[in-house]
Amino acid sequence: MFSLQKIIVPLFVVFLSVNGFAGDPYNLSAGARQTGMAQICVMNNDLWSSFHNQAGLAFNKSFSLGFNYDDRFNIKELGTRSVAIAFSLGRVSFGAVYSHFGYSDFRRQFTGLACGMPLSNILSAGVQVDYFNERTSGEYNDHQMLTCEIGAILKVSEDVKIGVHVFNPLPNSTRKSDMPTRLRAGGSVKLSKELFAGVETEMSTGYLLVLRTGFEYEVAKRFMVRGGFSTENNSFSFGFGYQTGPATIDFGFATHEQLGITSSVSMIFKINEK
Repeated sequence: MFSLQKIIVPLFVVFLSVNGFAGDPYNLSAGARQTGMAQICVMNNDLWSSFHNQAGLAFNKSFSLGFNYDDRFNIKELGTRSVAIAFSLGRVSFGAVYSHFGYSDFRRQFTGLACGMPLSNILSAGVQVDYFNERTSGEYNDHQMLTCEIGAILKVSEDVKIGVHVFNPLPNSTRKSDMPTRLRAGGSVKLSKELFAGVETEMSTGYLLVLRTGFEYEVAKRFMVRGGFSTENNSFSFGFGYQTGPATIDFGFATHEQLGITSSVSMIFKINEK
């Protein structure tokens, strides 16, 4: 019975993590704030969004440290733990992120090193180098992959931003294992001091086109509520967050039409914010 369980559980985890039920397995979690807004983040500039478009690091003016945990469908083997830091040195901001998915018999670890900077008063750009290490039980199923990603954010006005991001622009002929190439583009607008809204589209090799939309509304001082919708698995999202002093805590929830709810919690600490 024990041996059968050790075979079935890893196969189930692999199945969910590499097909459409769980989305692109190389798509890093964007934090609980973005979970609550259907993962729109290519035009945002908070800590977690900066690792989905490194141009967002150009807006970072503090030392930031963040922790995130995703609980997919209440299955502990599908949990993802992430930690990230960002800091600025002059005009250039740097960041690093580490993520761990899975458990002892199947796990995927991700490490990214990023930098971003303003190119002009309205345009910023960034780049990131990524390393993936995927391990399963046994001797012959370990994979290491190296790639990069680039992005840009255009500040159309004080209230309107447009973001574009490309993950893995390298051809698969440069590595032993295939990895999807992903293009994301989107825009956001501050409809008022309290209300933010955005829309985003994503194209990834081997996956259907995804459309996302989301909003964030400050219902009380430093207390945010969020909502969104993604065409990927017809997912509705909602969440909330609160900022107190240098700390911000966010909760996000995303539905799946067949498997249930993914919940996410994040904490970000900002030190010496300028």
